[in-house]
Amino acid sequence: MELNVSEFANPGDKFSILTAEDPDMGSNSVKTYKLSPNEHFGLDVQSEGEQIQSAQLVLQKALDREKQAVITLVVTAFDGGKPPRSGTLQITVNVMDVNDNTPAFSRQLYKVKLNENVPSGTPVITLKATDSDEGSNGQIMYSLLNQKNIKLNLFHINPNTGEMTVKGNIDYEENPNFEIRVEATDQGFHPRSTQCKVLIEVIDMNDNHPEISITPLMKTLREDATNGTALALITVSDKDGGRNGMVNCDIVGYFPFKLQTSIKNYYSLVVAGPLDREIVSQYNVTMTATDEGTPPLSSTSVITVHVSDVNDNAPRFPEPMINIYVKENNQIGTVIYTVSAADPDENENARVSYSLIEGSSASVPLSSVINVNSASGEIYSLQSFNYEEVKTFQFQVQATDSGEPPLSSNVTVKVFILDENDNSPGILLPYSDQGSVSTESIPYSAEAGYFVAKIRAVDADSGYNALLSYHIAEPKGSNLFRIGTSSGEIR
Repeated sequence: MELNVSEFANPGDKFSILTAEDPDMGSNSVKTYKLSPNEHFGLDVQSEGEQIQSAQLVLQKALDREKQAVITLVVTAFDGGKPPRSGTLQITVNVMDVNDNTPAFSRQLYKVKLNENVPSGTPVITLKATDSDEGSNGQIMYSLLNQKNIKLNLFHINPNTGEMTVKGNIDYEENPNFEIRVEATDQGFHPRSTQCKVLIEVIDMNDNHPEISITPLMKTLREDATNGTALALITVSDKDGGRNGMVNCDIVGYFPFKLQTSIKNYYSLVVAGPLDREIVSQYNVTMTATDEGTPPLSSTSVITVHVSDVNDNAPRFPEPMINIYVKENNQIGTVIYTVSAADPDENENARVSYSLIEGSSASVPLSSVINVNSASGEIYSLQSFNYEEVKTFQFQVQATDSGEPPLSSNVTVKVFILDENDNSPGILLPYSDQGSVSTESIPYSAEAGYFVAKIRAVDADSGYNALLSYHIAEPKGSNLFRIGTSSGEIR
């Protein structure tokens, strides 16, 4: 016979079995029962007089299906004859499982390393819990527990196989490690569960570019700034870890600046060479930050440096000397020349004004002869020039900027008066009296070519204006005398 007994049965519980039958009568009928030796059951026989009424198995020790799922018993019935006869009954006791075992992981703590940025579906670890129960009592389902500060949407576990996979974006910079609790639960009527801890160490990958932060210390930099003057603070950072997060910063190209550092990842941009606003008024300084990852990643940033002007340039005239040619009898107030000086500085430092410098050797005060417009540099006459009185004179014009302190330079101006034909020739003595008659005697025998007299004349003008020619004003047809056109000799 088969007998199904729950492993939760209590000691003392009884289970009826088949009884033996013997067609003999009296003492030759069934008298006793004997149970084969075993650990769990005993035999309880009920009789009335000499007649056995029933036999039952009595549980003496609690059952454990996980230790022994099937127990085989042999019950032997004996009659009272001589010699006695017997019959046997084989009893198969099936120990029925109850959910009395909790699932168990092989370890309570699992450690695993995982690269960041792995794609969704990447396996992390496969967990295995065992349960010695059978059927649904031993069927295990896996789940992730909701732990504080753990984003469970990043991971998934297969409830049937225990395989944990990546579900979301694993970012070392957000979470360098995870501590996740996994629960294994059987499917019994009264389910039992157990937990284990999974520590996931995220391995940093060089997936972040360095970052550059610039804090300007001044809006503009004076062009006379000395070496070492700091104009900006530079901070570099990298969210990666280890060598991936180690950053070096350099200036790209040649500039009169350099980076100084005393604390890791903190730099000062300082002046390292001469500045000249008139040559370069603005610098676009490019800085590159490069990490030490493999392959390295880099970022660039540009800081614009404006160089402010200092009054370090005096106004400059194109030439050290200027020659001006002015016709005499000019109109008073006429602009005879315009001087111009250039100043490469800017704003007030380049605003030029002009003034006259009067020479010490001048016989007449210069201020009574000419003047200069301080703003435009126009030189104009204060009198009409007379070549016959003054043929040339010179003076200096000074150009001064409006910087602090002001700078200046001079130019020498030489004025040449050009002659105009404004003077008539004058005949010298003895033939100079207008309207008078001069007498010259010549011999009667004078022949042609005989020298009679020499007329001399002068002209206050010069050059061609003073080049004279002589002519005889005589009645038409009279040709007794002739005069040398250039010599003034009458013959």
